[in-house]
Amino acid sequence: MLQAVIPRYGEPDVFEMRTAPDPTPGEGEIRIRVRAAGVNFADVLARLGLYPDAPKPPMVVGYEVVGHVDAIGRTVTGLGEGDRVFALTRFGGYADAVVVPSGQAFHVPESLSDAEAAAVPVAYLTAALALYRMAALNVGETVLVHNAGGAVGIAATQLARLRRATVIGTASAMKHDALRTFGVDHAIDYRTADVAKEIERITHGRGVDVILDPIGGRSFTTSYRMLAPLGRLVIFGLSSAAPGERRSWWHAFRAWAATPRFNPLSLINRNRGVFGLHLGHLWDERTRLAPLIELLVSELSAGRITPVVARTFALDHVADAHRFIQQRGNIGKVVLTVSRS
Repeated sequence: MLQAVIPRYGEPDVFEMRTAPDPTPGEGEIRIRVRAAGVNFADVLARLGLYPDAPKPPMVVGYEVVGHVDAIGRTVTGLGEGDRVFALTRFGGYADAVVVPSGQAFHVPESLSDAEAAAVPVAYLTAALALYRMAALNVGETVLVHNAGGAVGIAATQLARLRRATVIGTASAMKHDALRTFGVDHAIDYRTADVAKEIERITHGRGVDVILDPIGGRSFTTSYRMLAPLGRLVIFGLSSAAPGERRSWWHAFRAWAATPRFNPLSLINRNRGVFGLHLGHLWDERTRLAPLIELLVSELSAGRITPVVARTFALDHVADAHRFIQQRGNIGKVVLTVSRS
């Protein structure tokens, strides 16, 4: 098999294409011949050495793939060779073959292309967990989605609209027209506007019911202050730790140092809630994730939600994919594709 390997921490050009023996599925596992793999900001942090969960170099990152099952281990049920699936991977997704537990793979709606299917697992499951499980979003509530032009942001916007929520999204001005087509009611340019003042204006001083924040650092504090009574803040990233292609311990330390320690008495007195979400630490919660994934597959099949792919890159152009995502100009998911002869 072919893999995009990170031999050492560094800039995007650190990737090397290497071959390795095909993996063999064990009991309860399947092997997938990969057609496309999603790129997530966690992969960028891993490349920079800023992601504690990642294996040490040399390593292969990647949390999600789509492809066809071509080998099955003992005790696997519900999946057969030739089935087209998308799957959650515990790293290893930047390859043309990967082995995963069968419980982490799901049939792909026929209406989705390979690239669209690769845009689903991490982004839509993260958004669904944040909005539907943790925040318990209700009809008519107001949601603030930071980085609304990213894959999770777009997924969250679409899922919030299914609950008939009002969506406010932050993004650079160049993305605002696109965001409105996805369902954002109010777009805020975080680079030029005071987001907190805009929220106060839009909500007439009440604040918002639910906030999704993947930025981290001071952003968590600002988001908390913008919550309405009974508001819920879901934090699920620290993108502010890696503003450039090179690792900067200074930026990482600043983001960490600026991260608030939420005061329980403040939570009580203000009637607010703060949730932390790390999808990578939920791999063993199959029974809890399955209903949400089944809901997503149903909504995808019905065409009520649609993955947005910003751009695709061939697997051997993975360095360009990482540069593109770090430039923060993407609207939607960045996807790696695998061509087969």
